[in-house]
Amino acid sequence: MKTFPFLLLIFLLTGEYVCGGVAQLAQCNAADREALLDFKMGLNDSWNGLSSWQGTNCCQWSGISCDNTTGVVLSVDITPSSGYRLSGQIRPSLAELKFLKHLDLSSNDFNGTLPTFLGNMTSLLYLDLSRNDFKGEIPNSLGQLKNLTHLSLCYNSLQGLIPAFTGNLQQLAFLELNSNKLNGTLPDSLGQLSELIHLDVSSNELTGIISEAHFLQLNKLNYLSLSANSLSFNVSSNWVPPFQISGMDMDSCHFGSSFPAWLKSQKEMQYLVISNCSISGSIPNWFWGKSENLVFLNVSFNDLDGQLPNSLNLTLAKMIDFSHNHFQGLVPFILAPNAVLLDLSNNQFSGPMPSNISQMVPALSYLSLSSNQLNGEIPASIGEMKNLEKLDLSRNNLTGSIPSSIGNCPFLQVLDLQNNTFFGGIPTSLGQLSSLLTLRLSKNLFSGEIPSSLQNMSYLQTLDLSNNMLTGRIPPWIGETVFALIILSLRSNNFYGELPPALSNLTSLQILDLAENKFNGSFPASYGNIKAMTHLQNEAQRDLFLRDFYNEYMYAIKNGLELLYTKNLYLLTIMDLSGNNLSGELSSEITKLVGLKVLNLSRNHINGQIPENISELRELLSLDLSSNMLSGPIPQGMSSMSFLGSLNLSNNNLSDRIPYKGHMTTFDASSFAGNSGLCGEPLVLKCPDDDTNNHDDPGDGRKDEADDGNEFIDKWFYLSIGLGFAAEPGSFTSSGRLSE
Repeated sequence: MKTFPFLLLIFLLTGEYVCGGVAQLAQCNAADREALLDFKMGLNDSWNGLSSWQGTNCCQWSGISCDNTTGVVLSVDITPSSGYRLSGQIRPSLAELKFLKHLDLSSNDFNGTLPTFLGNMTSLLYLDLSRNDFKGEIPNSLGQLKNLTHLSLCYNSLQGLIPAFTGNLQQLAFLELNSNKLNGTLPDSLGQLSELIHLDVSSNELTGIISEAHFLQLNKLNYLSLSANSLSFNVSSNWVPPFQISGMDMDSCHFGSSFPAWLKSQKEMQYLVISNCSISGSIPNWFWGKSENLVFLNVSFNDLDGQLPNSLNLTLAKMIDFSHNHFQGLVPFILAPNAVLLDLSNNQFSGPMPSNISQMVPALSYLSLSSNQLNGEIPASIGEMKNLEKLDLSRNNLTGSIPSSIGNCPFLQVLDLQNNTFFGGIPTSLGQLSSLLTLRLSKNLFSGEIPSSLQNMSYLQTLDLSNNMLTGRIPPWIGETVFALIILSLRSNNFYGELPPALSNLTSLQILDLAENKFNGSFPASYGNIKAMTHLQNEAQRDLFLRDFYNEYMYAIKNGLELLYTKNLYLLTIMDLSGNNLSGELSSEITKLVGLKVLNLSRNHINGQIPENISELRELLSLDLSSNMLSGPIPQGMSSMSFLGSLNLSNNNLSDRIPYKGHMTTFDASSFAGNSGLCGEPLVLKCPDDDTNNHDDPGDGRKDEADDGNEFIDKWFYLSIGLGFAAEPGSFTSSGRLSE
């Protein structure tokens, strides 16, 4: 899409440009053919994508275009098609193409540094080496390409400064350096590029001040992206830019305290992202007069306050994000018939949801009003929003019952209503949502049993009904028809009966939280076969948790604290059956769950001994078996559980000496308290065979082990942070940049 206007430009300049693959009137220049064949020799073409590169007429080769009269090669475009990607060496013979105007090697697997000989290809108008794996600095030799109109080096691993020579490429109209590791400041010389239309340096490591000098002669600039750097925008309050821009992404640029007044001069703005820019105060009235042309508007993650106008006419807008500010008052009437995303979350909006919301935004795919102060009921008109895929109304004061009309949203994938005051039964109409992936109804006042209609949700991956007043048994169909579940949380309800063995059929289940109910019977041995818990999680699991514009999350209890996991949730595996009436012995089958990170069976009536091979759960970060009826010794192997950062074996009937060595030395007496038969460190009670003389011998190595353990606890703490303690889950997180 970006390439076409520049190919057209080349055609207009030369009058001779012919698309690759079309028969040429002239035979290929012999010297150019030899240069191309030598270039091919350096390539790794395992997909045989250049199979047409044979014979004498190189003008008929794939990706090659020639002058219609002389046969000299004008264009080399070997971007991948049908999935193949080239790698290997870009050989200097490429520079022998003396008349080459267009070179596109993007989206391949070339690596190493950018070839310096490219600077000798002074006929080039178009150079695209983006989406490879080039590293190192941008070579100064590229400053010799005085005729260049298009330069794209984005999506590599390039480092160092943006060269000052870029300001000398006076014909440059298109410059993409985004998504690299470039550092330093943005050179002032870029402000001299009077032909520049498109500038993108986003997602680098740039720092420093952006001033008026950077835009001095950019009177043709149409698109600007400086986002995801550490830049500060510092211009005078009466500055009038020389350009009329249609697209601007300034996410994470520091703008100062007030809304940027220079936007008042921009009359053609269609795409505006000024999120996370430290802007405070209210949005001035003049801005709303310019908003009717906006297609994309994102002012999220600022400190904006006040009330939005009662009526906003955004008839062209596709995406609207006012989230994570301090806006107050009623939800405004936003007339946006073409909008696919509306995010008003994490503000201070109050009052009821608009009853005619389906008329305001009929085409909406994503709606978030979460983390506000809304009250009243969900309007029945929500069922008229036929395109709705993600609905997040969590963390408000909404009440009443869920309208049955919500079952009329056939494409709904995410329904998050947690942390409100909804009551009554879970409506059977939810069973009509056959596309649902995430259902969160936790922290409400729902009662009754889980309706059998939910078994129609065969794609459901997250089911969170925790912290309600639900009752009954866990229906066995949860382990039979809703077989895609990854997260199942029924915590803090009134469920009873034995745990259904059928849950072991949930091969993708990573988080099972049934704590604080009234379950009885023994721990099902079949739970040792829950497949996703029997191996380590890895990057391959990440895609299972991805939702466009919605973050999956999970609350977990650790040491009595409720922790919120968001980032890297896909690596977390939890089994929490605490606070029930489970009895019987702890099956050794549980030691098959070698991928578990958290295991909590506390506050039950489990008896017998801790399985001798419990140390096979080597990935455990937290183990809580407290307040049961366990007896016998603590297995010696537990001293080797090196990832364990939290251990609670208190209030059981355990006996014998604590195996206080290795990693066990990182835990204090509270981990073992309330076991009258235990003795030895770290308890005060000594064992009968303790040698008190050797006990205090500083040469026994215990001090060093304890020191190592303290260091480990620090590491475990940061590992836990990495697993995603965060806030405000489920919110729209896009900065407005198009994702890969």
